[in-house]
Formats: sequence, structure tokens, C-alpha cells
Amino acid sequence: MSLDVSPALLEKAERGEVDEREFVDCVRVSLPYAWELISSLVAQLKVDGTDFADNQVPPPSEQARGQLLRAMASDAIRGALQRHFGVQLAFQNCHRVAVFSPSETSAERHKRFTSVRAQVLNQSAELRDC
Repeated sequence: MSLDVSPALLEKAERGEVDEREFVDCVRVSLPYAWELISSLVAQLKVDGTDFADNQVPPPSEQARGQLLRAMASDAIRGALQRHFGVQLAFQNCHRVAVFSPSETSAERHKRFTSVRAQVLNQSAELRDC
């Protein structure tokens, strides 16, 4: 799953002048499922007034799954999304994305979510080949 990079953005990158807002917009347009999922989790975080929100619903298609994996596997994309939304992202399996508010209280929860123990506990036969 590649990004749909416009010729103008590619030209800027070749000159070394990539604006992160333009990059984030490229991600939004290229990976709409991932963008919508992360946006909805950030909105949930704000509405609930908590420091954590996560998704446990598998993507509706392999294309959507690919978008999510692309967004979460790329350091550049994940970092840009974290800065854009002002959250920390974490990922388990093929669909369990979590957002954490940037607070000291969420640090321990993030540590637990990203632990080896949490990864082992989040396994199931249904997700073996996701």
C-alpha cells in the first residue's frame, strides 16, 4: 500500500522542502480507512475525557487492513499522525490501534498496552493470518 503522492509534493521532496501539513494531507487522502479510524479514536478520547481509546473491530476489507498496516508500520506516517492529532499511537495485531493522550497518567497504560504480555494476551486463532 503506497501513498498517492502528487507531482507537486514529489517535486518539493526532491528539493528537500516537504511541509508536514502537506504530507499529513497526502496520508489522509491516500489512506482514508486508517485516517478515519484514527480520527474517530481521537474524537472518542476527547468526548469521553479519558486518556485512552482503542479499536477492536477488524477492518472491513483487506484493502482497509493494508491501509492501517501501512499507516502504523511507517515511522514517518505514524510520527506525522501523532504530531497532527497530538496523541501517541500504539498497535497490536492487524487492527487494534490505540490512542493515548500525552499525559503522565497515560504513560503507564501505554506501557502495559505495548508490553510483551499484552501482545501475547491479544492473540487468538481467528487473528492468526490477519
